[in-house]
Amino acid sequence: MTAIPPAPALYTGTVTHRRFGDVPYRFSYRVPSLLLDIDGIDAAVRGLRLLSRNRFNLFGFHDRDHGPGDGSPLRPWIDGVLAEAGVALAGGRVLLLCMPRVLGYGFNPLSLWYCYHADGSLRAVLCEVRNTFGERHGYLLHGQGRPMASPVRDQAGKVFHVSPFFPVAGHYRFRLAPPGASFTTAVGYHQGGRTRLAAVQQGRRRPLRDRELLRAAWRYPFAGRAVMAAIHWQALKIWLRGGQLHRKPTRPREDIS
Repeated sequence: MTAIPPAPALYTGTVTHRRFGDVPYRFSYRVPSLLLDIDGIDAAVRGLRLLSRNRFNLFGFHDRDHGPGDGSPLRPWIDGVLAEAGVALAGGRVLLLCMPRVLGYGFNPLSLWYCYHADGSLRAVLCEVRNTFGERHGYLLHGQGRPMASPVRDQAGKVFHVSPFFPVAGHYRFRLAPPGASFTTAVGYHQGGRTRLAAVQQGRRRPLRDRELLRAAWRYPFAGRAVMAAIHWQALKIWLRGGQLHRKPTRPREDIS
């Protein structure tokens, strides 16, 4: 059984996107991430000057950026999501891996909720995806309540619009190595029998201290805005090279699939 990674922690690393097909491209950007136990967020930020919960700071974690999206408690929400899928944690821990807000601004293309049973086994991973239109959708990976192997290998049909250059069709393949001394998150998009996109995020663990946060701010200034700018810049280059645009469909009725 894989040990539950200690939280809280700061991770620093990179995200790499590689697009295949008619207009291939590859680009990378650097990002900081937080790993937080959702039942211990207040304790995690207590004593830190540069990271706050639900208020402005150099770095911030805001409840409304995740889960129900209205700032309400996260634990009852994720427990409800899991219960509908037949997954019970018996009071086990839920760790959230996400990008923080930087100077009040945040954009998380992908946040991961690692859900552990009280016996320490991983039972589910919620992959919370956001697009640049301010919408979100969650892909819940689980084994019908049984323990999951690590790294997690699973797939889910694509139901949520992300890139205007890909249709809402096909499926994602996930390979998720839970965070420890490092982590790797790999997501492949497959459609029409071909790999269309591969995205990989890698990070190395650092202690969640003000000194490390200050170092991260120096290395990754305006992280969320930089990610948003990079996405739009790459989209412009793809369009100028002849990338086919797909009309944005109506978002799915269900927030979790």
